[in-house]
Amino acid sequence: MSQTLIVAELSANHNHNYDLAARTIEAMVKAGADAVKFQTFKPDSFTMDANTDDFGPRTAGLWKGYRPLDLYTQGSMPYEWQPKLMKVANDLGVACFSTPFDNEAVDFMESMNMPIYKIASFEITDINLIRYAASKCKPMIISTGVAEIEDIELALNACREEGNNDITLLKCTSDYPATLEKANLLTMVDMREKFGVKVGLSDHSMTNTIPIVAVALGATVGEKHFVLDRKLGGIDSAFSLDPTEFSSMVNAVREVEKSLGNVTYEVSDSDKGRRRSLYVAEDMKAGDMITDKNVRSVRPGFGLHPKFYNEIMGKKVIREMKKGERIHLGDIII
Repeated sequence: MSQTLIVAELSANHNHNYDLAARTIEAMVKAGADAVKFQTFKPDSFTMDANTDDFGPRTAGLWKGYRPLDLYTQGSMPYEWQPKLMKVANDLGVACFSTPFDNEAVDFMESMNMPIYKIASFEITDINLIRYAASKCKPMIISTGVAEIEDIELALNACREEGNNDITLLKCTSDYPATLEKANLLTMVDMREKFGVKVGLSDHSMTNTIPIVAVALGATVGEKHFVLDRKLGGIDSAFSLDPTEFSSMVNAVREVEKSLGNVTYEVSDSDKGRRRSLYVAEDMKAGDMITDKNVRSVRPGFGLHPKFYNEIMGKKVIREMKKGERIHLGDIII
């Protein structure tokens, strides 16, 4: 099987410190990430400064008390950092891409020749954004954390209408952090069958269990938020893995891949020798009749296949045979 693309998501864990962002990317690669991902947006890319309840402070959850505009201001990464950080990742030998949140972000990503477009769960209903990103004819990865079937169909149709069929849907639980009970990973399998696309996982849990199971079920992409040190704080740190945790996840995923292997029914010659076969169990002279006393099915497997056992019973051997000899059809008068 091909190797799962493991993506380390920087998100807001740069804490508006370029050096921290660069050191975090270095730690991502050291921990085993195949790709580094940013989020490309300005605060007004997906919210507005309005004095209504819909745009007021959140009343529950990890970001309780934050107005959306303030939250996204704190989480945004300066555009001028992104080409330099992309070079850091590329120089370390890994891919780098981002999530755009408006058409301006898509254009900016194109100016950097980013290789993949990732659509966030909450943007799956923004069909015009999806269509514009898909029009660049690069692989599309789309999270489905808040998507109904119709939303997924609309997003896929938008991509395909732009001639873009390189699409991966990610099963995602949009809780921060997410729990095992809400993972519903069988949905990932169903999406692959229902929509005929590649599938993967965007995981906000703090466990290795969900990515391990996802890979076993056929995930081709696995995305996790990454933080250099949770003690540094930040709005996304609570559901991000540190270097040790991320490395542990990567190792677990790679072990799963090794264990899945390939579909094969081949048996090595050495393993064939560990099976049962037919052997002489008592000394016999030429012309002796084969019985269940003088021929037995035993280990190892270098003699005649036991499927011939009933066929050779009552037949005669053509030569003297000693106990422990392999018996073959050429030794028998059939």
